[in-house]
Amino acid sequence: MSVAISTKQARNLALNGQGFDADATRPVTKHRILKAIRKTNMLQVDSVNVLTRAHYMPIFSRLGGYDPALLDAIVWGKGNKRALFEYWGHEASMIPVEDYRLYRWRMEDARNGKGTWGRIARMQREQPDLINGILARIEREGAIGASDLDDKRANSSAWWGWSDTKTAMEYLFWSGQVMACHRRSSFERVYDLPERIIGDAANHPPMDRSDAQSELICKGIAAMGVATEADLRKYFRLPTEDAKQCLARLVEEGRILRADVQGWKQSGYLCAHVNPRARAKPTCLMVPFDPVMWERGRVERIFGFNYRIEIYVPAQKRQYGYYVLPFMMNGEFVARVDLKSDRQEGVLRVQSAHLEDRFVAGDVAGPLKANLERLAAFLGLSGVKVMPANDFSRYLAGVPTI
Repeated sequence: MSVAISTKQARNLALNGQGFDADATRPVTKHRILKAIRKTNMLQVDSVNVLTRAHYMPIFSRLGGYDPALLDAIVWGKGNKRALFEYWGHEASMIPVEDYRLYRWRMEDARNGKGTWGRIARMQREQPDLINGILARIEREGAIGASDLDDKRANSSAWWGWSDTKTAMEYLFWSGQVMACHRRSSFERVYDLPERIIGDAANHPPMDRSDAQSELICKGIAAMGVATEADLRKYFRLPTEDAKQCLARLVEEGRILRADVQGWKQSGYLCAHVNPRARAKPTCLMVPFDPVMWERGRVERIFGFNYRIEIYVPAQKRQYGYYVLPFMMNGEFVARVDLKSDRQEGVLRVQSAHLEDRFVAGDVAGPLKANLERLAAFLGLSGVKVMPANDFSRYLAGVPTI
C-alpha cells in the first residue's frame, strides 16, 4: 500500500522537516540553534570562506540573524557544553553528540579496512606503525594537529599535498580513534581522544549496525519529509545494500510508508506519522552546502530548480558565478546571487544576480534586497553593494533598502 503525494505536497514536506523558524521577535538562543541542527541531523563543514564558513549559514537561513559565538560554543565547548562532534555524516559534518552511537558502525568499518579510500586505505595497510605511533603520542601528550607531527622531508606532492602524517591522522579520525577538539585559523583540525572531548558518550556500547542505520534512515526521512531510497542513502552516505535492507525492514515494521509521488520515477518513503498537508514556505538565502541543496537531482525533482555549484569550474565557463546562493521566496527558488564578503571595503558584494524564469523582478527584488541586508548585518558588514553585471543586477541595485 502506498500513499499518494502531489508535487505541491512533496515540496511542502521537503521543507517542513528542515527547521525553518525565522521569527524576528524571538531571540536566537543556543536552544533554538541546537533544535534547528537536530532537525537537519548535522551541519556540513567546508573550507570555502569567500562569504563565511558554510556551517554558520544554515542556522541563519532557518532562524535569521544570530551571534555566531553561540554556535561556536555548541560546537567547540568544553565538557557537557559541547553538543556537537565532527565526523563524516553527509560529508565532514557537525553532528549532535547524542547521535555518536549511530556512526560507530562506520568507525568500525574503517578499522576493519572497509569504507576508506585511496591513500587512507593504503596507509592503513602499509604503515600501521606510523598510525599507532601518532595515536600513542596523542594519548601521552594530548591534543595535536597533523602539522605538529609533519615530517618536512615526507613526500607532500601526492594527493592534494597530503603528507603521510596528515593521511594517518585522517585514518584515525575516520576510524573514530581520535576526534577534532577544535580547528585552527587555517581550518586545520586539532585532534584528541574522543573520551576527552565528549566524555561518557564516547564509551557507550555501539549499537547493532542495522539498528543504527535504520535509526539514521528514520532521522533522514523526518528531515527530508519524503525521499527516495537514493535520497536517504546519500543523505548519510549509507552503503547501498544496507540502505535497501533497512528500508524494507522499516516498511515491514510500519515505521515508514511507501509513497507514490507525482512525477517521480522512483518510489518515495515518508514517516508513518507525518501530515502530508503540512505547509512550510520559508523566504531565505541558502548556501550550496545547506542540507536542502545537498543533492542537486533531488532539488530539481522537488523544486524544478536546476543548480550546480561552479566553484571548480574555470571562471570563463561559469554561468552564474563562483559562490552562488539560491534565494527562496515563499518556498520557491526565485533567484540566485553570486556573493562575496568584501572585508577590505566592509560590504557584502553581489557580483551578479539572476532572476529565475516565471518570476517578476518587481516581486522578487525587494525581499531579496532585504535578505541581503540582513545577511550583511549578520556577517558584520556595513551594507550591500550590487555590481551592475546584468539587467536584474542593475534592477536590484536600484531597489531601496526595506
